[in-house]
Amino acid sequence: MSGYFPLAIHLFLQLTIILAVCRIVGRLLRPLRQTQVVSEMVAGVLLGPSLLGLLAPDVQNFLFPRGASMSILYALSQVGLTLYMFLIGLELNRGLLVQHSRDAVVVSLSGVLTPMVMGGALGAAIGGNDQLFTEGIATWQAALFVASAMSITAFPMLARILYESGMAQTKIGTLAISAAAFDDASAWCLLACVLATVKGSFAIAALAIGGGAAYALFMVLVGRRWFRWFDRVTRRDDGVRGETLAVLLLVLMLCAWFTDLIGIYSVFGAFVCGVVMPRGLFAQEVRRMIEPLTVSLLLPIFFVYSGLNTRIQLLVEPSLLGITVATIVIAFLCKGGGCGVASRWVGAPWRDAATIGVLMNARGLMELILVNIALEKGLITHGLFTILVLMAIITTLAASPLFHWIYGRQKESALAPRTASESGSSSFGAGL
Repeated sequence: MSGYFPLAIHLFLQLTIILAVCRIVGRLLRPLRQTQVVSEMVAGVLLGPSLLGLLAPDVQNFLFPRGASMSILYALSQVGLTLYMFLIGLELNRGLLVQHSRDAVVVSLSGVLTPMVMGGALGAAIGGNDQLFTEGIATWQAALFVASAMSITAFPMLARILYESGMAQTKIGTLAISAAAFDDASAWCLLACVLATVKGSFAIAALAIGGGAAYALFMVLVGRRWFRWFDRVTRRDDGVRGETLAVLLLVLMLCAWFTDLIGIYSVFGAFVCGVVMPRGLFAQEVRRMIEPLTVSLLLPIFFVYSGLNTRIQLLVEPSLLGITVATIVIAFLCKGGGCGVASRWVGAPWRDAATIGVLMNARGLMELILVNIALEKGLITHGLFTILVLMAIITTLAASPLFHWIYGRQKESALAPRTASESGSSSFGAGL
């Protein structure tokens, strides 16, 4: 038993460093209109081998040694992701989603098909490079993986920008986040197909796609009725009590476990669970109780964990530098451009269409999840991992400043950050 105590002590030191650096970087990037989520992505890279490991490798190895402590950080990060994705689903405006479902489908399809074509072409071009893919990965498998990486949209990043700007429950916000949900689900299905072919078992892909569809239908048709119990109990007790919260967390963890089991991962189980939950007093109370600890403690752990696998110094190789530039350019064109044009095609003014394109182009957290899985499963090398992490950071860094620039100073008062208690009553941007 005594061996566990040094590990626990070291974990507290790691958490102290993670929280301190994330907050410092957040303060520094705030004048650049970057959200705390973006700051945490940058902080993760700074604490990894890309900077701290380069300047003080002994310190970096002491703080984040390989082994049991990293496994604990990984487990904590998964809990944080699950809770955060549940909160995002809880924030989704279901009424606007149903009202504008056609527009959401058009934008979603554009956000998948264009990246599949352009990302697939890039993947086919670099598929034979052993600096990027592990031995045994076929060209078409590489193309499918890069297509999935290009299709990803940053759920949490997009939601945080919309939340802080007061647009989470407007038409623009609902259209963007619902399209992102479809795009990311498609990207996970593509990744499941790649993993299935690598392992020689198409049952993996069938389980992910079929099981995911069955789970979503069950939650919408059955689970939504069952979960009205939470609303009734909350009204009876005039708030969410500890017993009610415990039942909610039990349901959430079960959903996360099931979607992890079938291969589409816990984040989507949590998101769908949040979408079908009752709104009103119950949702407000749950956000008040869960959100502060999740976004302040648990979520930053994931960004640091990803940063520890990022090695930007690998990109000094001229061949990889060219691929990095090409990847970033294609990422902007296929996702931002495709979704922006699609939004314009369904009737959005150019400014609103550009806004949706900018938001959909951010990849952030979801890209990090996808490339971490690919690295863990042996699909890609640290070289391609670093390229895609850098692409995720750049597209995400660009999202918030471009978003505010497109809307301009005349919207400044409407875009002022709000408190959590104000988030449910916004009517800004009611039309496209």
